[in-house]
Amino acid sequence: MEAYKNRRPEMGVVSVRCLATGESFLGTSSDTRATMNGIRVKLNGGLYPKRRLRELWKLHGPEEFEISVLRTLDYEDPGEDHTEELELLRELCLAEVPGAAKLWK
Repeated sequence: MEAYKNRRPEMGVVSVRCLATGESFLGTSSDTRATMNGIRVKLNGGLYPKRRLRELWKLHGPEEFEISVLRTLDYEDPGEDHTEELELLRELCLAEVPGAAKLWK
């Protein structure tokens, strides 16, 4: 239990890009590995909340998507709330990726 509490998961901005259309969706994550896995599971099950992304996934299939970590956040304390820093990092990435949309809200 102690090891889990003290682990340092990779935090950052996750990108889901449709290779067929070039559309990108960016989201923040306090555990990028878990987030990427969760996105795949929800999209495969047709349960992802972002309608446009769900439609693209259904139309083109998972083989036409690239899910990756676009940027990582350097941080010291894993117990600290890094939401604001992650949001700022995502805003920077949105400015760098033309036409990108947010994965969530």
